[in-house]
Amino acid sequence: MSTAADGFVTNYKAARRKFVGAAMAAGLHVASHVHPETGIEGEELAMDVVIDGPLDNAKMLVLSSGCHGVEGYCGSGVQVAALSDAKWRAKARAAGVTVMYIHALNPFGFSFKRRTTHENVDLNRNFQDFTQPLPVNADYRDLHSLLLPGNWPPDAQNQAAIEAYMAQKGMMVFQSAVSRGQHEFADGMFFGGTAPTWSNLTVRKILKTHCASVRHLAWIDVHTGLGPSGVGERIFADKDDAKALARARQWWGQTGHPVTSIYEGSSTSAVLTGMLFHAAYDECPQAEYTGIAMEYGTVPVLDSLSAIRADNWLLQHPEAPPELAQAIRQQVFEAFFTDTDVWKAQIVDQAMGALNEAADGLAAA
Repeated sequence: MSTAADGFVTNYKAARRKFVGAAMAAGLHVASHVHPETGIEGEELAMDVVIDGPLDNAKMLVLSSGCHGVEGYCGSGVQVAALSDAKWRAKARAAGVTVMYIHALNPFGFSFKRRTTHENVDLNRNFQDFTQPLPVNADYRDLHSLLLPGNWPPDAQNQAAIEAYMAQKGMMVFQSAVSRGQHEFADGMFFGGTAPTWSNLTVRKILKTHCASVRHLAWIDVHTGLGPSGVGERIFADKDDAKALARARQWWGQTGHPVTSIYEGSSTSAVLTGMLFHAAYDECPQAEYTGIAMEYGTVPVLDSLSAIRADNWLLQHPEAPPELAQAIRQQVFEAFFTDTDVWKAQIVDQAMGALNEAADGLAAA
C-alpha cells in the first residue's frame, strides 16, 4: 500500500526518476532542459517540465520545486504525490486549470545538497534587472567575515560576537542582514549574483514558451527551513500589492492557514530582493499573477542559518578534511529535509490542500 512518504527520496537521481515515473504513469510528457554541469555522481542534471492540461489554457497553476537546491527533496515529493493523485488531477481538469510542474529549478544544488546554483547564487535573490544598479546590503558587508571565519566550527569568540550583534540589533534585523540578498561577495551567503543564472534564464524560457495564452497565473513554490517543524507557512510571493495580497488570502487563507506577508512583517521570512516571482511579471505580462511560497519548517532558524554558514565556509575551503566536509553536507541536508514519515505526511497533506484551493481560486477568476 502506497503512502504519502513514497515520493520522497534522498538523492537527486532517485528524485528525478520518481518525478519522471509519476508523469509517465499519468500519461504525461516530460520536457527536459539539460543543465551544463553534471551532478555529484556524474549524472545528468535538468529542469524537467510536465504540463497536465490544455496547452492553450487561460488558467494555469505552476507547482515548482528545488529553487534552493537541497529544498527540492521536499518539493519533489510533493510533485510526485500530486501527479499520482487521480482525484487532484480530475479536480484541476474540472476547474479548467492546466497544471505545470517544474521539477528542480536548481538541479545543481539539488544534486550537491546545496541551496545555491553552480554559480553559488541564491536563485531566489537572482531575479534582478541587471541593467540597473544592484541593491546594496551594507549590513551583510559588516557581517561577512564574522559569518565566515577562518576556521570551522567557529570558536567561542566568534559565537560571542554574533550573539552580541543579535542582542544589540534583534533577531529579525540579524536575519534580514544575512538573508535578504547581497551582490558583493561571490563566495558569501545569499549571493544574488551579478548576472542571470542558468536557472533564471531557463525558467524564463519555460514561462515564455508555455504561458502565452495564460490570463490567470497561480504559482506555488515549495521551500523548507523556516518555521515550526512540519508546518507549511503560506508566504505571499508577489509584489507589495494590496489587491494581489487580498486575492491570495481569499484563495489560500480561509482554512486556518493564514497567508503571511514579508511586507507586513507577519512572515517568518525577512524582506528579500530579486525573488523568483519577478519572472512571472516579466515573461507573462498579460496574466494576472497570484503566488505563494509554501515554506515548511524543519529545524530552528538559527540552525538553518548555521548550516548555510557552514556550507559557504566549505565553498571557501575546498581543502577541508573529508570528514568535516561530509559532516557539513549532512548538516545542510538535515537542516532542510526531515526524513520521517510523519513530517512527509504533514507536507503532502498541506500541499494538496493548497493545490485544491488554488484550483478553486483560478476557477472563480
